Amino acid sequence: MSDKIKKVVLAYSGGLDTSVILRWLQDTYGCEVVTFTADLGQGGELEIARKKAETMGVKEIYVEDLRETFVKDYVFPMFRANALYEGTYLLGTSIARPLIAKRQIEIAIATGADAVSHGATGKGNDQVRFELGYYALKPDIKIIAPWREWDLASRTKLIEYAEQHQIPVPRDKRGEPPFSQDANLLHISSEGKALEDPWQEPEYDHILTRMVTPMAAPDRPTEITIDFEAGDPVAIDGEKMSPATLLARLNDLGGANGIGAIDLVENRFVGMKSRGVYETPGGTVLLAARRGMESITLDRGASHLKDELMPRYAELIYNGFWFSPEREMLQAAIDKASEPVAGTVRVKLYKGNVIVTGRKSPGSLYDQDIVTFEEDSVYDQRDAEGFIKLNALRLRLLGRRSQKS
Repeated sequence: MSDKIKKVVLAYSGGLDTSVILRWLQDTYGCEVVTFTADLGQGGELEIARKKAETMGVKEIYVEDLRETFVKDYVFPMFRANALYEGTYLLGTSIARPLIAKRQIEIAIATGADAVSHGATGKGNDQVRFELGYYALKPDIKIIAPWREWDLASRTKLIEYAEQHQIPVPRDKRGEPPFSQDANLLHISSEGKALEDPWQEPEYDHILTRMVTPMAAPDRPTEITIDFEAGDPVAIDGEKMSPATLLARLNDLGGANGIGAIDLVENRFVGMKSRGVYETPGGTVLLAARRGMESITLDRGASHLKDELMPRYAELIYNGFWFSPEREMLQAAIDKASEPVAGTVRVKLYKGNVIVTGRKSPGSLYDQDIVTFEEDSVYDQRDAEGFIKLNALRLRLLGRRSQKS
């Protein structure tokens, strides 16, 4: 194997798993390893990953702040579709993988690497998402997925390998962790171990890191306004913000009011079901506000078609097909529909709830003169009779046939 791989770009977090993978790649393939660490808003000091890679002999180290790119070019386009996988999941982990895959391939090309590697296991969705992205962007790339190759099949074996190779092991990694977490600016997912039994109620006080529970939220609501342009949020309470700054602010506001935690069982692309607790405070607020904005700016036909397309779009992202032509086709239609979605939405945040209390837009299709219950001169109610009779014609014909039989 060692003569086939000369240089590999590793998606590197600096944690136990990817640090073991780094050394394992060096030992197993005898190749040079380039590390790539992406800041997608997961928190923590990413320079630690740089220093750790240096101590392990890595010469080419990439640590990049991609928060603005992540929100502007991935999160916001996805939210224009109001995407929900299986009606509940806001796709927080799914949408981060194509960006990481894209930068890995770009770095591989820039450094002359002939392979890329990731730390996803052979049971999950992330292996599919990463590798579909790799192949879409560089069809001839070689992929190394250690969890599908090595015999380090347990936490104990990982720690033993780390100790044998002088890889520092954090104290909290020596015991069995109660669950595994993955984070970025959009969400935090918690899965495995204590959460594997779908009947066992999650211990939210120990799980939630970005928000309080609804029960612990303030007894008074927080009221905010969100301004939209072409389907994307651009300001909170009239203050213009960059995409990443705005989402971070919504995370703070939603989290403080107990908004955005879900306990779900989802169908993985690989065929099994998995249970997890996801916190998406800012995304939950944004989804409700966007729907409020669309309610007065989108034509009925466009709005209903968007809702019909959404499950397919969400499934493509969940399954890792961000770079597929069908996702790009759907995105073009969604972006076109989003052009008139502009204006201001007012919402109240209260104990886990996002309550839309007002919406206004210079391009509103809501006409108070037409919908009023008071007397008007723009709508002739007698027109409804012919409308109803035409729509009832086929039902009347079916009814007559039933009476004859």
